[in-house]
Parts: sequence; structure tokens; C-alpha cells
Amino acid sequence: MHQYLFYIGDFPIRMYGLVLCMSIFLATGVAYFLAKQDGRWHQHVLDIGIYGGFAGLIGARLWDVFFFDWDYYQHHLLEIPFVWQGGMAVQGGIIAGVLTGIWYCKRHNIDWVAFADIVTPSILIGQAVGRMANLLNGDAFGAPTGGNFGILYPEGTLARATYGSQPLWPAEVWEGQIDVVIFALLLLFRSFRHTKGQTLCLYGFLYSLERFCLEFLRGDYAEPWLFGLTSAQSTSLFFMIVCAAFFLYAAWYGRRHPEAIMQPGAAVIVSEDDTETDPAESPTDVLSGRDAKKHRKKRN
Repeated sequence: MHQYLFYIGDFPIRMYGLVLCMSIFLATGVAYFLAKQDGRWHQHVLDIGIYGGFAGLIGARLWDVFFFDWDYYQHHLLEIPFVWQGGMAVQGGIIAGVLTGIWYCKRHNIDWVAFADIVTPSILIGQAVGRMANLLNGDAFGAPTGGNFGILYPEGTLARATYGSQPLWPAEVWEGQIDVVIFALLLLFRSFRHTKGQTLCLYGFLYSLERFCLEFLRGDYAEPWLFGLTSAQSTSLFFMIVCAAFFLYAAWYGRRHPEAIMQPGAAVIVSEDDTETDPAESPTDVLSGRDAKKHRKKRN
């Protein structure tokens, strides 16, 4: 575990920042792949990734400062930008990133609900890699295991300063691993017919459930906040209820509005002259290979 990659003079290049940037790049790359596979709006993914990435970093920091640790930061305002000390809340980053994406989609006349359904799984890749950054930085750590097993953090990390040489639960490691499992589950869900918006709601529910459970093992911000729950558990419970309600509403809405159904597979047909056609508006079925050539000859 190394916090510092190298130094430029006296300025440290931290692994935390490097891996965090990598998480944004990889999430954007996966989002581009998913949008390109679907056939819609892939040309906008890079811009959304840049805007959403920056907004997510700011939102993650502010969420941590105001929801998790305001008792400290209200007396140390100048330390709010010191993200390398730990304190980037995933929930705040997701909300800020999604809101920024919605704003961008509205400005470019993109159906943001359908777009979110297409690229939502990519968020989990960013989260999983981001938890690697937490491990390298020694934050988002677990509580003491009470035994001779667990992660031993080195000197200079927040985990070491909090619990000393006690072995801690690998909470951030397990969260990153479960994120990958949820990523796979969302891809599987998208392979079936569903109402647009349901993938986003399923993501919100599953991640909130994951976070709610893992909070029992977390050692940072473990103080009760509401009804005996930590602040992260309270917000996770709220999002679970909201996402479950919207998921069920979307299922009900889809039965009454067939146009809201997301079909698995590509959403457009790309012809040889690189023009895109909506299958719903195409007078013929999608043909491929030799059959497509025969069809074109007949039409000609």
C-alpha cells in the first residue's frame, strides 16, 4: 500500500488522485461502449463524462463535509479542499454527476431517462476502481475485527491514526467487489425487455442496499445519526425506498405505454453509408449479411 507514487520537488503525486482519475476515465470508456452498442448518443458520452466527473468530485466532497463530518469542518473550513485526508462520499458524487448529466441531456434534447438506462452500469466500474483509491489512501476503512485477521494500514494513513495497529474489516475492498457483481447484474437485466428508467432505479436500490449492509463494518463515521443508523445508512435507506417505488411505477407505466419499453440490443440500424435509422421507423426488418444484400437488390 503506497500513498505516494513519486515526488516533483516537494510536491507529492498521490496514488489516490491518480486512481480516482483513472476511475472516471474507465467509467466514461465503458459508458461510451454501452452507448455505441446501443447506437444512440455515444458522441455525447465524453462531454458528459468530463462534466459529470468534475461535478461528481465536488459533490462527493461536499456531501462528506456537510452530511458526515460538519462538526469538524465547521471549525476547519480551509481543510475542505484537502481530499487526500479522506472524505469523498460516493452518494454525493452520484447525485451531483447524475444531475449534471440530466442538465447536459436537457440542453442537447436527449432523452435523459433512456440515456441513463444505457450507461448506468458504467458508474459501478468507476465506483469499484474508486474503492481501490480508498484502500491505497487508507480511508473508507472498516472497524476493528477483534481478531488477528484484517487489514493493517501503514503509518500516515487516517485508518492508522484512528485505530492504530488493530486489524480492520476490509469494508472498502468488499464494496468494490460487490460493485462489480452489481455491474454484471445490471448488464443481465438490460438484456431483457424493461421500461426505461428501471435500470437506473435498480442500480440505486442495489447499491444503497450494499452500502446499508457494509456500513455495519465501517469504522469511519460510525456514530449513530438517525434512529440508531449512521448517516450513510439513513440516506441509503431513503434511496432504497425511493428507487423501489420508482422501479414499480416504471413497470406499471410500461404496461400502459409500450413506447416506453427498452428493447435489448442495438436501438438503431447503421447502414453502409453510416446513416442511422430507427428500427421503429424502418419499413423493413433488420437484415444482415447475404440476406441484406438480396433485399437491397430487390428494392433496386
